[in-house]
Amino acid sequence: MGIDLGHTRTGLSVCDKTQFLASPAGVITEKNDARLVEKIIDAAQQKGVQRLVVGHPKNMDGSCGEAAQRAEKIANELKEATGLETVLWDERCTTLVAHTYLNASDTRGKKRKQVVDEVAAVVILQSYLDSLKK
Repeated sequence: MGIDLGHTRTGLSVCDKTQFLASPAGVITEKNDARLVEKIIDAAQQKGVQRLVVGHPKNMDGSCGEAAQRAEKIANELKEATGLETVLWDERCTTLVAHTYLNASDTRGKKRKQVVDEVAAVVILQSYLDSLKK
């Protein structure tokens, strides 16, 4: 399961059993980190996932700011609570890529706001899956 953490909305994605293609799996709207972790765990259990790939929002220079530290904390909490392998995956520019995809598909307005986090989660998971093939 790919996870794009946000302050209000967190995008989720999953892949097929062959680990070839990532697909959108919903958005969790939650500002409280403890409740967010619970909701991610519920979604992971419902989807029967075997690994969590959490977007790690490093700064462009590779350093870790507040958002990256939050991702590390949440990833650790998810790993401890589920026992699943949990991977932090560099997500620099994934939201930009998601907006590019949405521009190409002419997705605008409210619809765009609703799906951008999900698309970013797909980009995170797909880039991770592609790295496994190398």
